[in-house]
Amino acid sequence: MNRPMVPIPVRTIEPGRDERRLDVLAVEEPLEIRLGGRAVSITMRTPGHDTELAAGFLFAEGLLRSPDDIAAARQPARNSIEFDLASDATPALDRLNRNFYMTSSCGVCGKASLEALEMAGCPALPLEAPAVRAELLHSLPESLRHSQAVFDQTGGLHAAALFDFDGRLLAAREDVGRHNAVDKLIGAEFLGGRTPLAERLLLVSGRTSFELVQKALMAGIPVLAAVGAPSSLAVELALRFRMTLIGFLRNRRFNVYSGAERVV
Repeated sequence: MNRPMVPIPVRTIEPGRDERRLDVLAVEEPLEIRLGGRAVSITMRTPGHDTELAAGFLFAEGLLRSPDDIAAARQPARNSIEFDLASDATPALDRLNRNFYMTSSCGVCGKASLEALEMAGCPALPLEAPAVRAELLHSLPESLRHSQAVFDQTGGLHAAALFDFDGRLLAAREDVGRHNAVDKLIGAEFLGGRTPLAERLLLVSGRTSFELVQKALMAGIPVLAAVGAPSSLAVELALRFRMTLIGFLRNRRFNVYSGAERVV
């Protein structure tokens, strides 16, 4: 059975203390994602919500358009997940020629990916998306922190959470990889038939990179906030597609890098 945590013996040394004890670490294991009998990606992840992770990744990459594209989801081995395609599904199988190998700290980036998003049919976000109150934004990091059950025991996981524009926490996922946590979260919404997420706000626990903005855009999320900094390419992508991008959301302050008109 896949476990998100594992006990490890450690020696703890600090002033006045030298002891041996058991510590708890977040598990990191590979997951092979397969679509229609073909290997698509190997990603390093924390076990749990593997079907959601795979579905979120395939959806964000434009390989699945609808949960109806999936005839069945199987886990033939401990670290493998496979989707059988419905007979009338028409995924962009030519995109499988890309090398999707990823680790827990990297993803797809580069100028060509900006054009690839437009080619995949990712539309610019509507300007009439709901406004978000600054005071509400200040309250979100604490809500996210309270949802991190595995982090409480390991201190070693990223988290992603979906909120509505009244600040209600709707769903949260944890993983050793930032992009995996987002894939799990979006994958759950995709499989539930709830995308696009035009009235949702995404909060992530770390920094914001290009691939996180990409995933949020493909899911139709208009506001992405993070407790850390964005990269330059993340800001460029958010500006191009009219996403509201917020960074350094902590200690009752934040920066708005794109889409400031949605913050009131």
